[in-house]
Amino acid sequence: MRIGTDGHSYEWIDNWAEIPDSASARTGWAHPGMAVSGDDEVITFHHGDPTVLVFDQTGTLLRTIATNLTEGHGITLTREGDTEYLWIADSGAKRLPQADYGNPGGMPMGQVVKMTLDGQVVLTLTRPDLEVYREGKYQPTSVAVNEERFGGNGDVWVADGYGQSYVHRYSRFDKNGKYLGSINGEEGGGRFATPHSVWIDYRKAEPELYIADRTNHRIQVYDVEGAFKRVVGSDFLSSPSAFARDGDLLIVAELRARLALLDEKDQLVCYLGANETVCTKEGWPNMLNASGTPARTNRLEPGKFNSPHGVGADSAGNIYVAEWLIGGRMTKLAKV
Repeated sequence: MRIGTDGHSYEWIDNWAEIPDSASARTGWAHPGMAVSGDDEVITFHHGDPTVLVFDQTGTLLRTIATNLTEGHGITLTREGDTEYLWIADSGAKRLPQADYGNPGGMPMGQVVKMTLDGQVVLTLTRPDLEVYREGKYQPTSVAVNEERFGGNGDVWVADGYGQSYVHRYSRFDKNGKYLGSINGEEGGGRFATPHSVWIDYRKAEPELYIADRTNHRIQVYDVEGAFKRVVGSDFLSSPSAFARDGDLLIVAELRARLALLDEKDQLVCYLGANETVCTKEGWPNMLNASGTPARTNRLEPGKFNSPHGVGADSAGNIYVAEWLIGGRMTKLAKV
């Protein structure tokens, strides 16, 4: 099945990833990020288990990496010299089938970890010591690094998307990840509401920090020192959740059932797999069983998204999408 428009066409490859069948894969409420390595390996997180999954471009599972994380909610891959690292934002909470998928109680133990591709943790960033966290929860959802290989200073930006809706800045060069400061939207376009993802854009002469201000239905753009620049997409985005790049194109995963492609001037090129009506169905992104408990949905259709959450793109411009729902769905859009 082909989707898209002239010049931006893709072949929809349903159930692309060969995930081993297990009870945790069938019943886990998938909520992962996604990244693509320099060797075009596709990296994401298991639906139910605390495990990183690594696939090749055909969807064959190459290896798994055991972790002590609750969720691999946001995944970013960086390179330092010849070594690649994974940065994973762990929100510290997960909906579990044994609790009827209700919101977990207690204070979540959110964290960001930097690890090698064999799973060795080399740095952990914890909650900053701010007044807003005296009683408020901390649930990081995404991490971006201003990489030296692109002329950056190595600073790390962490989005507390499910906690207090702040974005925090750390120094990678301090062995403990020194906290440098925070932004919350009040400096620019207005207070963030679920800043779900952060991403550094190197398409232009001066890099910029993009923040998916999801509940406000827009992207806020800052420079890499944290100074506000502009708002993007308030007239054409519904729920920006994650970013990936294909050349001059910015790929925005929108939780409300579509991808949006933007050009280097932040203009909408087209939507892919748009299916917003599914979001109005009872129980979305899942269904409700007879007792009112969430269950795997039967509303999934080839060519139409349900709830894109994580997105990545390889060197050929193929797009990989992980969705937010019980039992998960991972789709490849093969560039035509």
